[in-house]
Amino acid sequence: MSGRWALGPEVKRGALARGAMLYDASRVSNLSVEWFTPRYWQSLGALEGAASGRGAAYFLSADGKRYVLRHYRRGGLAARLSTDHYPYWGEDNTRPFAEWQITYSLHRAGLPVPAPIAARYQRAAGVTYTGDLITERLAAVGSLAECLRTGALSILTWISIGRCIRRFHDLGVCHADLNAHNVLLSDEQVYLIDFDRCQLRSAGLWRDGNLVRLRRSLEKLTWGLPPERFGEADWHGLLDGYRQSSGSPAPELQPAG
Repeated sequence: MSGRWALGPEVKRGALARGAMLYDASRVSNLSVEWFTPRYWQSLGALEGAASGRGAAYFLSADGKRYVLRHYRRGGLAARLSTDHYPYWGEDNTRPFAEWQITYSLHRAGLPVPAPIAARYQRAAGVTYTGDLITERLAAVGSLAECLRTGALSILTWISIGRCIRRFHDLGVCHADLNAHNVLLSDEQVYLIDFDRCQLRSAGLWRDGNLVRLRRSLEKLTWGLPPERFGEADWHGLLDGYRQSSGSPAPELQPAG
């Protein structure tokens, strides 16, 4: 493990046949390769459900802890060639290892993200691999998308969403897919999830691009819903929150040299 990101001593690497796994030993001490198989959790009666979508997510519960297991799946035209195989360009460039490491760094910096538990990649025949990621399952009410389907949100919630996004942007975190499904809401906190293909960048127009992507997602989601679910006042509330900088220097978040 070359150390693409600065990692603590609790982060361990385990060798597997044709691959490896990365995990936080302070959170799981009995990790095995079976953890990445939904059938294993089902045999324990610990598989609580699943979410559909391009990246299938399985909700797990064991020993009083709750996890999300996600298998990496391809979308778009690439899915016509393979649903879940990716070109292999080295261990640290695999999607699960890259996402695990940046999520670890964001969580350690105090940002509202799920704690990363473990990641695995496994090489297939030829020059491809498949991958999986296990993260903490947050005690959230639901995603922004789910909440909007249920009812309107308060202006204070929209302001909180804007503030949350600004915290990530102040660190230079460019979310590759900022949409209403990747914003989670709890009674007291706003979270961002899914940092696959996330990058650290210097300040630039990509920040506006993130916000535009979220706006398009909200408009698509609420099309046909009652107009009070999302409107200009809600979006301006989000932007007002976004403009409210914390006023304190953002903690440094840099890849390891």
